[in-house]
Amino acid sequence: MTSLADLRVIDAATLFAGPSAAMMLGDFGADVIKIEHPRRGDPSRGHGAAGLWWKTLSRNKRAAAVDLSRAEGQEILRRLAERSDVLIENFRPGTLERWNLDPQDLLKLNPRLIVARMTGFGQFGPMAKRPGFGTLAEAMSGFAAMTGEPDGPPTLPPLALADGIAGLAMSYAVMVALHAREQTGRGQVIDMAIIEPILGLLGPQMSIYKALGLVQQRTGNRSSSNAPRNTYRTRDGRWLAISTSAQPIAERVVTLVGRPDLVEQPWFASGHGRVQHVDELDEAVASWIAERDADEVIARFEEVQAAVAPIYDVTDLAEDPQYAALNTFVEVPDEEFGTLTMQNVLFRMSDTPGEIKWAGRAIGSDTDEVLGELDYAAERIAALREDGVIA
Repeated sequence: MTSLADLRVIDAATLFAGPSAAMMLGDFGADVIKIEHPRRGDPSRGHGAAGLWWKTLSRNKRAAAVDLSRAEGQEILRRLAERSDVLIENFRPGTLERWNLDPQDLLKLNPRLIVARMTGFGQFGPMAKRPGFGTLAEAMSGFAAMTGEPDGPPTLPPLALADGIAGLAMSYAVMVALHAREQTGRGQVIDMAIIEPILGLLGPQMSIYKALGLVQQRTGNRSSSNAPRNTYRTRDGRWLAISTSAQPIAERVVTLVGRPDLVEQPWFASGHGRVQHVDELDEAVASWIAERDADEVIARFEEVQAAVAPIYDVTDLAEDPQYAALNTFVEVPDEEFGTLTMQNVLFRMSDTPGEIKWAGRAIGSDTDEVLGELDYAAERIAALREDGVIA
């Protein structure tokens, strides 16, 4: 049994944020129908080596290719919306309305429908109609301004960070709306701007600014909240990361590296105080680690129950015993590659676990099946394909 097997989700979004939310729902059993343009497909098909972004992002989804700019395609979506629980879309504000697919009209057809709208800047405001991507959210949220070395430029992440955060937030928003529907019997519209969810992960920067007038500066791998916290190179050339967010951990680390005297300093009693002496703390930790190989450092940290981790690339992930124990990466059937290794579902549930049944499919693989479920006759489906409305 899967948790969401009774839900049908229409994924009419493109690229990363909206589709990742739909993916997470599909991972736990929702019937997700991916709607793509018949000729262009989802742009994520062209992202990453060999289009493998698409294979992961569209796992567990049925692939239906429908041109929503055509009247016949709009009618298909209306029929789908009548029989679905959730519609996820990320067109610019006003696009659905221009296509005669106004969410309020869809709610009249199906009062229990959840319409999840994901855009760069939200449905209203001076920037609402601008094209928006996760990169812009990473820039406008303050993330880039506080990331990087103190004497270097603002730094963007090498991945779709804001999109991923927004996808997680949207999957949560959908579940909140579905729970509310159980109480009210009504669906509703969700308006999510990609520029907003990432703010929640950046801490109380606005509270600090408004209360104290402080603007967080770039600190590289150091933290503005506690120390020592950095990356350190070992004698055998490997890099390790250390965190001392908890006071007992900080005490164990400096004692381990031969500086128990620091624990007695008044400033050592808080993360903020330790940050004021970060150079001294970093020097003590870095010099101790530099004299030892990585395996010895990790073993010594484990002995005193202090927090340390090696800095991995993907080759390390593939060999790590903890990820293997958790079954973090699984082999998934794929029409093109035979099998693909990809990250498993996000969490384990004791009674209703998630599952990845297949990787992202070719354009239009399930169009006929989906339209058949909407009572389209085979002759009508063939005519729509001939006319370029579907693929």
